[in-house]
Amino acid sequence: MSDTSLHSENRTLTAFAVVIGTVLLFALGEVLTKYLTTRYPVELIMVIRSVVSLILIMAFVWPKLGRNLWKINRTRWVFLRGLILVIASLSIGHALRLMPVGETISILYSFPIIVMIMSIPLMGEQVSAINWGFATLGFAGVLMVARPGGDLETLGVTFALLTALLAATLHLMTRVLTKTETSHALLFYSILISVPCSGLLALLTWEGYFPNMMDLGLIALLGIIINAAHYLFAVAYRYAPASLIAPANWVHVVWAALFSWLFFDHLPDQWTFLGMVVIVAAGVGIAIKTHRENSNRPTGTSVSQDLRRTKI
Repeated sequence: MSDTSLHSENRTLTAFAVVIGTVLLFALGEVLTKYLTTRYPVELIMVIRSVVSLILIMAFVWPKLGRNLWKINRTRWVFLRGLILVIASLSIGHALRLMPVGETISILYSFPIIVMIMSIPLMGEQVSAINWGFATLGFAGVLMVARPGGDLETLGVTFALLTALLAATLHLMTRVLTKTETSHALLFYSILISVPCSGLLALLTWEGYFPNMMDLGLIALLGIIINAAHYLFAVAYRYAPASLIAPANWVHVVWAALFSWLFFDHLPDQWTFLGMVVIVAAGVGIAIKTHRENSNRPTGTSVSQDLRRTKI
């Protein structure tokens, strides 16, 4: 094996390890969100988390980038993306409030399949028969987890499915916007829009009490964890193509199920567990097939490109 091949393989393995660690952080964030939503409204948690995120980006990113931090070219689309992200964040918060962590994240992970389907009319992409098979398998897995008549609350399932749809929309918008906007600017405006929107909703849902110092610390920690995870994802994609390391994303479902058991003593039943396995298998299958298709295409063509996570 040549030095170049070995270097490339090492970079890919590093990227895989970073992604696995990153989705572990996201899963920890979801555990914290689950705990906090049993004590406080989702909207209150979100506004405090957003303020912490804004402080972090102004403290660590703004000194390096200056005015370039908020420089954008497509203002209306950037703001629309920010509003959709606010709705998605609220939706996943309510889903976690109503359902176990593992089941919530499993349903959320139908979003790459939705991305693939939405890419046909919106991006003009072609989908192979094999990927259609994986998509069918993935939705069958979602039905196993969210089966009618099961133990999951219908409203919680609805919130999780809505989040998956919004995540798919955000993914496609991000793919388009990153051609003209920097990732730092997109993150900055997402946080900037979240602060007043979630703040207004927090006032409307105010229950007359504020988190104690311990819980304030946990919400601040939640903001730190989510921002650290976003940063690590950016690091991972510098080491290897997103389509190559996409399968590592599905370890998120494993972490979510494991933490749901460790922190909340919840184990999925056999049908739910089977559904989780099916969703992961379908997602990994789509990611691998997509990578092979992209590898065989000339530079500059676009067919079902990387299933880069849009984290909420």
